[in-house]
Amino acid sequence: MISRRDVIVSFLGAAALQACRRRPAPPEVPGALVDRVHEVGHLLRGGELPRASEDAARLDCLVVGAGAAGLSAAWRLAGAGLESLLVLELEDVLGGTAQSGKNELSVFPWGAHYLPAPLSDAGPVPRLLRELGVVTGLDQTGAPTFAEEVLIHEPEERLFYKGEWYEGLYLRAGASAEDLAQLHRFEALTATLAAARDGKGRKAFAVPIETGSDDAEWTQLDRLSMAEWLAREGLTSPRLSWMVDYACRDDYGATAQHTSAWAALWYFCARQTGQEKNDGYLSWPEGNGKLIAQLARGVGAERVKKGVLVHTVEKAEGGWHAHALDVKTRAPLRFFARQVVLATPRHVAGRVLAAWRTQRPKFLDAFTSGPWVVANLSLSKRPRGRGFPLAWDNVLYDSKSLGYVMASHQAQRASDHGPAVATWYYPLVEGDPVAARERLLATTYEDWRAIILADLLPAHFGMEKQLQRIEVMRWGHAMVRPVPGFIWGEARRQAQVPLEGSLHFAHSDLGGLALFEEANWHGVRAAEAVLAGLERASSSWL
Repeated sequence: MISRRDVIVSFLGAAALQACRRRPAPPEVPGALVDRVHEVGHLLRGGELPRASEDAARLDCLVVGAGAAGLSAAWRLAGAGLESLLVLELEDVLGGTAQSGKNELSVFPWGAHYLPAPLSDAGPVPRLLRELGVVTGLDQTGAPTFAEEVLIHEPEERLFYKGEWYEGLYLRAGASAEDLAQLHRFEALTATLAAARDGKGRKAFAVPIETGSDDAEWTQLDRLSMAEWLAREGLTSPRLSWMVDYACRDDYGATAQHTSAWAALWYFCARQTGQEKNDGYLSWPEGNGKLIAQLARGVGAERVKKGVLVHTVEKAEGGWHAHALDVKTRAPLRFFARQVVLATPRHVAGRVLAAWRTQRPKFLDAFTSGPWVVANLSLSKRPRGRGFPLAWDNVLYDSKSLGYVMASHQAQRASDHGPAVATWYYPLVEGDPVAARERLLATTYEDWRAIILADLLPAHFGMEKQLQRIEVMRWGHAMVRPVPGFIWGEARRQAQVPLEGSLHFAHSDLGGLALFEEANWHGVRAAEAVLAGLERASSSWL
């Protein structure tokens, strides 16, 4: 059996273990693993599950999956007045990797925790934000402006390095003239790419991807890794390389070596015009769970059924049958729908669709997803450290983790030193994703408590005395990885093609980037295809 010491070294490296040895033994903080969905979801890997012989409901449209994409599809359909609509969700909590939780201290995210402010007032995301009541108007360029309470409060970001916290996510302390020159050159290159337009006036890098340019001048960057692009451009500064690699791990769950250069440059370019950047980041204590709740309100609770495992979707006369299992009672269920939106990751779609089980499409092999861990730490006091003060995003330079965000940052004043919740993120970016998932699911709560404390205690004074509870969520398939060649490869396009003209796909996987804007756009796109199939006229929200 692997020792706890070996677990720490495996996930954080030997340096973290050495740091722990210089400190008192960490406390036995109470807590738990809170993920259970894989235990039920893995039933899809087994043999034939029981089937009902009668329909529990006959519908115009069935949406399978209540993550951001599925709820966006249902939100769009409900917005068009479609009454014969049902959403089926495996979990008891809506939102998938954008879901949120709550304890006596605060609400908090279990995954996605912010939304970059849109540059345009067009499209479904600004519509959702208007429904949420956080758009205050338009600026002189026509871009939306936002309520102060949803724009991330100062200070936004800080970085821990050699015993001290510094402002921002680029390590300027001790940077050489060459380091800074390369940073400025990188910023100039990305500003030029951000301003680039093709002959049709489309941005080279746009949000969502499908609204941008598909010209080869830029899409050929997808054939390179971001590490290769940096080397090609002579950008060899270790500090710049670290910042870019951190961005790839943070947004895509992969290193710069395994991230498409196009995808990594999209991260830096898509949310600016070259001259102007967006209005910042929008966040809430519960993260993007706030957006999920607004989508769910638009759908209506009566149209959502939780705790249902859909295990088979197959063609039927005039539509589709969805065979499912009630998770609590294990009773079989069957639904009929004229149109279906399958809003699941590709690896799930490959197991659920009867036609794909019979003849698996080769393009599914191009989709890879990375495992993650998210932990929420309840603290009696906000954590302290030397140097720049506590920020919303707190990153450790020499760590394999992404550090943590203060879930309660948006709800607290800078002078408030009371109880708080910190949300800690760790992507498993090394090695084969399948092996990483197996390793992930073999870990216990005690393992993760040891890893988290080894990671955070060296950067904070007295945190061990402030910790009240740690809850840990393990995501086996957290984010699609935009590996080189994937974003502009044929597989992603083929995966979007409807089946029989009446089964439509929606998920952030289809955008190639695990972002709310991509999930929302593909959900709305699928919903509008459903409306067309039902011959219901409606002006587009895209």
